[in-house]
Amino acid sequence: MAAVPLDLLDRVRTLERHIRVLAGRGQMRPALTEITTGDIAIGEGGRIRVKAPGGTTVFEAGQTPGDDWGVWLARQDGSEALTVGHDPSATQQMVQLWSRDTAAPDRALVMDDAHSDRFLGRPWIPLQLHPTARQSTTQTTLDVAWAGAGPAINAVAEIVLTTRAGTGGAQVKVTRRPQGGTPEVVADYDVPADVWTEHTITAPMHGIEYMQRVEWTVEHRAKSGGASVETRLIRATGRNTATADETPTDPVRTP
Repeated sequence: MAAVPLDLLDRVRTLERHIRVLAGRGQMRPALTEITTGDIAIGEGGRIRVKAPGGTTVFEAGQTPGDDWGVWLARQDGSEALTVGHDPSATQQMVQLWSRDTAAPDRALVMDDAHSDRFLGRPWIPLQLHPTARQSTTQTTLDVAWAGAGPAINAVAEIVLTTRAGTGGAQVKVTRRPQGGTPEVVADYDVPADVWTEHTITAPMHGIEYMQRVEWTVEHRAKSGGASVETRLIRATGRNTATADETPTDPVRTP
């Protein structure tokens, strides 16, 4: 048998050792617990879902079963906590923060407006209206009974007044003036004599920017000399739009 050089045997053993190392590394699975570079793209109707140990979904991002795209964050029991565009019945992708009371008929605590792109939907922010010394008066010319000012936060203003007039009845007029704008009459109506008359004024914030200062005045007058008129404020608050018809028109903006 021919003699085999020792250096050749050493080289064969080294080669075998390298093959074993490479084969072992080929069986190793890379760690999938960390992403150091690059992006993860979820598309074509896919989504990411995170489940609690019991199988309850607590986080979801992507396309929902209702063909809506958004983000859904739940509490451990699976009840909604925070959603972005996760409601296919909404006309816009709303941001909504939900209460823990899952039996409540209306759980949305904080949200933007369903129809207006620039206003807060909830919470409802009260309007600043304060009584003057002429809340009750015998003047036959319009005089200010209530007045105030504050930022426009909700898409719709709702003011409820009740007025009682003496002989001949009275007139009530509600005006608003955005800062830098012109006064706009949002209600002007008559009330009969000798009875408290309640009136609701609904005024979408047409042409007004979010957080723009708005002045409000409630004026009234007695229609007969010597008769009196008194106007009381039941409530004055902003609220979200109830229908698409209440959507405020966009303001004129200078580029």
